[in-house]
Amino acid sequence: MSRKKEYLSSFVVKFIALACILIVWELASKGQIFGPKTQILLPSLESIVVAFIDNFKIGYAGMSMWVYVGNSMKLLLIGLLLGTVLSLILSGLSIISKKCYYVYDMLVSVFDLLPGVALLPVVIIIFGINSGVIVFLVVHSVIWPLSRNILDGFFSVPKLYVEAGTNIGLRGFGLLTGVYLPASMNYIVSGFKVAWARAWRGLISAEMIFGIATCPGIGLYINQMRNNMNNAEMYATLIVIIIIGMIVQYGFINPIEKNTVKKWGMTK
Repeated sequence: MSRKKEYLSSFVVKFIALACILIVWELASKGQIFGPKTQILLPSLESIVVAFIDNFKIGYAGMSMWVYVGNSMKLLLIGLLLGTVLSLILSGLSIISKKCYYVYDMLVSVFDLLPGVALLPVVIIIFGINSGVIVFLVVHSVIWPLSRNILDGFFSVPKLYVEAGTNIGLRGFGLLTGVYLPASMNYIVSGFKVAWARAWRGLISAEMIFGIATCPGIGLYINQMRNNMNNAEMYATLIVIIIIGMIVQYGFINPIEKNTVKKWGMTK
């Protein structure tokens, strides 16, 4: 099967599966399968679509959904950038110095096991409730899984590549950027996928647990809809989260992967 036919077949299967889910949802909503509670648990698709549009046109308390999305994305991008840069620097130092590796590998093994939400009480006590706390949690969600993948990638580089780089005079930072980073790009991209997903979930969770009035995000909006029993608006906001995730995955991460590791023949 050609790649084009395979892509078309995949699209058709996904479309049919999604259509079936929506049909079942609508039938369950119209059929009142949960009695009077049905419109609370399963609002009709029409009401969700209307709520989706109203979220962006009207929003809540005079504040459009665009504001919430913008605040969340700003904090997410800052945290992603800081976490990625720190991961590359600290992992790079670990490959240059064995002592740095021993310490950093221990830190990665320990902190990668701690969910960001579990650190919230400690971080709030230290820094108070502000947008910096959310950025901290995003950095925490990014740095450890990405560092683990980067380190695994560095140590999977064939010795032949390292020896070739050494023979042409590469040392330290030059060897890192000239050999280790390009040869580990498959691991780095794979690690970034995991890090991005963790950061996105951590961001929404943190915003739901404590909303920041000065920087309201998508998680806070979901909580506001839940508190006011606006369930159609709440489901519509979940759709916004999914759409943003898909845009990042298919609009940014996949093209990067296609133009690096796939183009270089590191993966199929």
